[in-house]
Amino acid sequence: MEVSSVVVIFSSTLLLAILTLGWRILNWVWLRPKYLERRLREQGFSGNSYRLFFGDLKDGSIMSTQAKSKPINFSDDILPRVAPIMHHTFKNYGKNFFIWIGPKPRVYITDPEQIKDVLTNISEFRKLRINPLSKLLSLGVVTYEGEKWVKHRKIINPAFRIEKLKGMTNAFYQSCNDMISQWERLIGEEGSCELDIWPYIENLSGDAISRTAFGSSYTEGKRIFQLQKEQAEFVVKAVQSVYIPGWRFLPTKMNKRMKEIDREVRTLLTKIINNRERERKAGNAANDDLLGILLESNSRELRESGNEKNAAMSLTDVIEECKLFYFAGQETTSVLLVWTMVLLSKYPNWQVRAREEVLQVFGKNKPDFDGLHHLKVVTMILHEALRFYPPVTVMNRAVDKDTKLGNLIIPAGAMIGLPIILIQRDCELWGDNANEFDPDRFSEGVSKATKGQLSFFPFGGGPRLCIGQNFAMMEAKMALSLILQHFSFELSSSYAHAPFTIITLQPQFGAHIVLHKL
Repeated sequence: MEVSSVVVIFSSTLLLAILTLGWRILNWVWLRPKYLERRLREQGFSGNSYRLFFGDLKDGSIMSTQAKSKPINFSDDILPRVAPIMHHTFKNYGKNFFIWIGPKPRVYITDPEQIKDVLTNISEFRKLRINPLSKLLSLGVVTYEGEKWVKHRKIINPAFRIEKLKGMTNAFYQSCNDMISQWERLIGEEGSCELDIWPYIENLSGDAISRTAFGSSYTEGKRIFQLQKEQAEFVVKAVQSVYIPGWRFLPTKMNKRMKEIDREVRTLLTKIINNRERERKAGNAANDDLLGILLESNSRELRESGNEKNAAMSLTDVIEECKLFYFAGQETTSVLLVWTMVLLSKYPNWQVRAREEVLQVFGKNKPDFDGLHHLKVVTMILHEALRFYPPVTVMNRAVDKDTKLGNLIIPAGAMIGLPIILIQRDCELWGDNANEFDPDRFSEGVSKATKGQLSFFPFGGGPRLCIGQNFAMMEAKMALSLILQHFSFELSSSYAHAPFTIITLQPQFGAHIVLHKL
């Protein structure tokens, strides 16, 4: 009798567990998505009907593969190539649209006032991490929420103040000048040469972040860059598929490689950080680079708190911020520079105007911080390049509860997409020439160009505005000034226009330019 009772209890418990699991799976893959779809449609949003489990991911993958198979004309809209599923849905359903990322809808917000609300109200609209595997690329201040974000932002802020950037100008110059010297050697006595500038610009920005962040050369940090770039490609694959809870623990080939990369990067960065800490304790450490400033700020925060355990960053926290320095610091500037050079090759009149300004301010002398800070035409060109080719094409957010946004209620569980690339080329916001390269639109500043609306946000906005914005712009101005002092350039006949995304917006087939020595 007792054995029978145990069997009955066990069977009942097992059945209950199976039913509970089955209900949760049913709710996850069907009931909840259909509920969210109904809520969105009631508010005027449109999109494809939900399809079991995958949503729009299969269509998006097919479209993306087709889009990347061949280049486009320079005058073509880049949206169908860069974000084909977004373009397809927007074209079919209009501005109020959503896309299914597996069983979750991503609602696209295109109204500047609503975008402002999303970026300002960071407690309601939190950062989104679609796939846990993406944390292997980097965490750091850009991904944190709440008190941890406040603490990290406070500790990191001193490293990016204007007076600190002024002290980094010489490091920017050294990195840029090394690239200029390489190009001059390649040109030799011929006076001109064709080359793919993309790898050189990647090396330049990598060298610059190594010098300014760690006081080392690009060669010493090259392995970390290679690993982070490989990791980024894996992350893109991961976020383009439905994440199944627990999948990251399976020993798949990609999972194992991602974890190998993470371990190696951590080992390399731990060595750099520990060496610097030993130098600090010995009293002979450099405090004028990002790592030195970060460690000093971290130490000060710990002292001022009375050595309270959670007041400062742990070694793991510092490693994550260093991974972010490496990836974000290199990627943002490199893509800004390469697209600026491509655009100036296509529009030589603007190249001439920029060169005239640089020569008027610096002549053939080394560019200095104050002069870079006052370059007007160059700044206009960089802003227009950021409008045309924003480093990040879409920003994502999520809500944990039903959240009011203007006249909308975003239901809990829905994701929010802020399509930077779509908004920054919107004719309703930018005028009939929105798809034309016209830096003059920024002649009176960003606020005037946007008519005070949040329609230009390549570095984000609100309290979470990219902390490295001034860093990226200053490095880009230094590089562009030196290039303009030494060369004129034009697109090569072998140039293939093919923007695509690997986290950031990059030239798929490189950027083949003909350089002419001045």
